[in-house]
Amino acid sequence: MLDSLPEERLDRITRIAKGLFDVPIALITLVDQGHQSIKSLQGLEELETTPDMSFCAHAVMGSGVFVIPDALEDERFRESPLVTGETGIRFFAGYPFESSTGDKLGALCIMDQVARDLREDEEAALRDLANVVEDELAALQLITVDELTQISNRRGFELYSSYALEMCRRLDESAALIYLTLGGLQQINDDLGASEGDLTLKEFALALTKTFRICDVLGRIDGDGFAVLVTGASEEGTASAVGRMEQLLKDREIRSARSYDIQFSVEVVSFNPS
Repeated sequence: MLDSLPEERLDRITRIAKGLFDVPIALITLVDQGHQSIKSLQGLEELETTPDMSFCAHAVMGSGVFVIPDALEDERFRESPLVTGETGIRFFAGYPFESSTGDKLGALCIMDQVARDLREDEEAALRDLANVVEDELAALQLITVDELTQISNRRGFELYSSYALEMCRRLDESAALIYLTLGGLQQINDDLGASEGDLTLKEFALALTKTFRICDVLGRIDGDGFAVLVTGASEEGTASAVGRMEQLLKDREIRSARSYDIQFSVEVVSFNPS
């Protein structure tokens, strides 16, 4: 989901960094499982690097300010296209930022085409700006995540699915929108209490996360309603995923010896960009 984050609020931070440190390039990057995604960039229209050459990936792996005074003198980066090519990067500094649970998400980075050092007060300023990025991400999570199930709420689902559908249009990929309605939730609340109903909702959301891919968009869109946007979907693949979820819930019911079954209904809407 981080790849779908809106960039306007982050652009303000990179503009400040570019001016504050008097550098030609400032960027915010996300690094996940070897994939680098630039979410905000000031100074260049495009940066292309391979994961093993990524300056920002090294910054993410650290715990403090990561500085390269002169990339030509650093054997890790002297062969990078950013150094040897037209961009001609010499100086780099980056500071990692984390999620609210302590997971490394990316880094705020600055670059220059001349070798230089980073003063102690500049290191502190870079750290402070990276903390602002953390605050922005935390604020976005608060307004887009369902507190009970910890998947996207309606607002988050609509936000992220709109980005995913736009990518499907660009890449001429199909998609499927799956609506799932949890059955008997009100009866569970009436007979066994709201806490049991909450547990049912959390188990259902967990089953969704175990069934669908990390790149699919999941959301709780109302009290007993959930939705999944599956990109690159086929009719057979969608039906297979729903079947896996049904089996997963049955297996959980056997292990938990619950007095009721978790049942749900499904509607599927196909999206074809052509």
